Amino acid sequence: MKKLQYRLTNDILFKMLFVKYPDLLKRLVAELLSIEYTDIEQFDIRNPEMPPEAMGDKFCRLDINMMVNNQRVDLEIQVEDEGNYPERSLFIWAREFSTAISTGQDYALLPRTIIISILCFRQFTDPDKFHSEFQVLEVTNHEPLTDKCVLHFFELPKLSEQVSTTCRKELWLKLFKAETEEDLVKIEALEVPIMSEAVKAYRHVSASAEFRERERLWSKARHDEAQALRNVARLRDEHWQGVVAEKDATLAEKDATLAEKDVTIANKDATIADKDAIIAKLQAQISNQ
Repeated sequence: MKKLQYRLTNDILFKMLFVKYPDLLKRLVAELLSIEYTDIEQFDIRNPEMPPEAMGDKFCRLDINMMVNNQRVDLEIQVEDEGNYPERSLFIWAREFSTAISTGQDYALLPRTIIISILCFRQFTDPDKFHSEFQVLEVTNHEPLTDKCVLHFFELPKLSEQVSTTCRKELWLKLFKAETEEDLVKIEALEVPIMSEAVKAYRHVSASAEFRERERLWSKARHDEAQALRNVARLRDEHWQGVVAEKDATLAEKDATLAEKDVTIANKDATIADKDAIIAKLQAQISNQ
């Protein structure tokens, strides 16, 4: 069983494939949003570029931002569970939604904004439900506050092991989940034209020199990012170690000062005790006379 060197969940491969083959992206989005492909009259990729300088930006993120029938749609892959992903998705939605109009424009012009997240980890508690959709609803009667906030999550680990043509949405997601050459062959064996085309496009892009070079730069950027974060953590630890050491030294100095004062007080107490003893002795001698 030959492992794939690069899965479609690879950021660079994901972005390159669907930018180079926009009709595949259009069909994927149609399936994920459960709309008919033929009903999509407007489809534009708003951020197709992957400039070389972005590959060197260690904090770059490679999502695909689109306009689909006058709706803003953002599609991204999340491989690692870094925590707080729902909050991150809501932040991305807020950014896309809030920047859709200019200052002074009517709020009515704000477009419906949809975030689609394909996750390589389990996010929600239902063990079998691989697709979750969230909107803003009233908590009792579920009346929508607005239809302009939509978040879709697709959890790859929850997909069934079987591969069939009954659910085209799940079939597309199986392509993202594929880890071996055998997984791709199973998809091709179904003889679904669009999926065969998608597998062919995957093979072409993943074998290209352009992808390999972009992946090299991106891997270096990720390494630099991890190194930068480690350096920040190290400097923070060193800073706090210095602060703690300085405070310890200050406390030790204060303790030494207090100890000296205690000795001084003890010496004074001893001197007073000696004087009291002398006075008592003198008083005793006077009484005896």
